[in-house]
Parts: sequence; structure tokens; C-alpha cells
Amino acid sequence: MTVLEVLTAATEYLRKQDIASPRLNAEHLLAHVLGKKKRIDLYLEFERPLGEVERAPLRDLVRRRSEGVPLQHLLGTVEFLDWTFATDARALIPRPETEQLVELVLKDPAWNVLWDIGTGSGVIALTLALKRPEARVFGGDASLEALTLARENAARHGLAERVDLLSSDLLAGFSGIADAIVANLPYIPAGDLDGLSREVQHDPAMALDGGPDGLDLIRRLAGEATHKLAPGGMLALEIGHDQAPAVCKILQHHNFRDISAHQDYQQIERFIIARHG
Repeated sequence: MTVLEVLTAATEYLRKQDIASPRLNAEHLLAHVLGKKKRIDLYLEFERPLGEVERAPLRDLVRRRSEGVPLQHLLGTVEFLDWTFATDARALIPRPETEQLVELVLKDPAWNVLWDIGTGSGVIALTLALKRPEARVFGGDASLEALTLARENAARHGLAERVDLLSSDLLAGFSGIADAIVANLPYIPAGDLDGLSREVQHDPAMALDGGPDGLDLIRRLAGEATHKLAPGGMLALEIGHDQAPAVCKILQHHNFRDISAHQDYQQIERFIIARHG
């Protein structure tokens, strides 16, 4: 079978298994098996014959993808803004909308010390450190497995000496004062977890479960941040699709000001930016 024939067969199989974007998934998986840096390179080799040695690992990957294993876990990497990061079951898979959270934080030129709370794979902290080489960036997570992944990503991008990654339950492990705190904390209501897609259920439960209404950790962080943010310091949050009004009230209760909600690409109020003091 040629590259094109194998690609067509894999696409059709994934389509029958109700996998979204089956052609795109098949291209990524085949490019991964063949060691291609870009899936577009496949288009230059459509007539190349593929033997069993190359087709066997692809069949296994396609089968696992059809069972709901996320594409990013199968590839072992995810693209985030301008960089590639390792990703696996140790931490939440970075979502495209989180890139917008990073871009919102970068619009503020004033911060020099930033803490990323619930850093997971480290993509927020590490991307901000790459974008702001002069800044001091810290990341914290309660999951030791996630921190191990974050440290691997830091080493991957030459940031092991520049970005401090701490074992911390929210702000408990941090000392000093931050100019900015950014957090993409678990915000899914506990009762909604069983209804999540097969792919999302491969993320660690502790990276998803936000308590009865999804806001437990956000409430705690808002209270803790009042003692850890510099006057005028920024708090930047990613939240659930219907949580903006409730989160704004929580921040008002803790005397944050200049509270604003920002939409993602789907016009959902996904991000909250606020100032302390």
C-alpha cells in the first residue's frame, strides 16, 4: 500500500469511530510513525510504498486513537504558541485557548516577578519565560508527577536554571511577593466530570475537578493572592464557560479592582484579569 492508500484507510477507520477531524488525526499519526517533522511532508510522498514494518505501529496508534486516547498523548508533544512541549497523562493537555491567556498576560509590561499556579506541564510559565527573558518566573503544582513533566519541558527549552518549579498547594510553597499571578486551575464542577469527552477523561482528575460548583480552588486562590500580590499586581485566570459573573463577585469580595472578563475565540468569557489593591 502507498502512503496515500494507508492514509485514506486510516482516515476512514477513524471517521467510522466518530473521531473528530479524522483526516488530520491520520496525517499526524502517519507523519509521527514515519519521523516527519511536519504532516505536510506526507504530500510529497503519496506514491511511496509502505511495508508492514511501517504500517504495524500506525495500526496500533490508530486503534488507540479510536478508543479515545488523545492525539497529543500518542504523539507525546503539543504545540503551544511558538514552541513544542512534551505532554502525557501526568498533566492536563494544554488547550489552544490557554495561548490567549498567555497573550493577555504579555500585554502588561509592568511585571518582573510572575507566579504560575497549577503549572501542570509548565507551558504557561515556560512560554512567559521565553517571551520575557528578563523576568523571574516561578511555577507551582501540588502534583509531583506534573512537576516532573514541567521540569522535563524546562530542560527541553534551556530554562532549568531560569524557571523555578515548586511543589505547592496553591500559594503555600511560595515566598516573597509577585507582580503577577496567573492560573489555569481545575474549574469543572465535580458532577460534570463523568460527562466529559473520552479525550478529556484521560487528563488527571485533579487537574479537572473544581469542587461542587467548579470554583473551590479559585476561591482559595483569590483569598491567598491578596497577601502575595504587590499593590497593583495582576491576577489572570482561565475559567469555565459560564463562570465569569461568579468569579468577578469572588474577586470583588477580596477587594480586587479593575476586574475585566475577556472572550476566547469562540466568544466565551474565558479569562478574568484583575488588579490587587
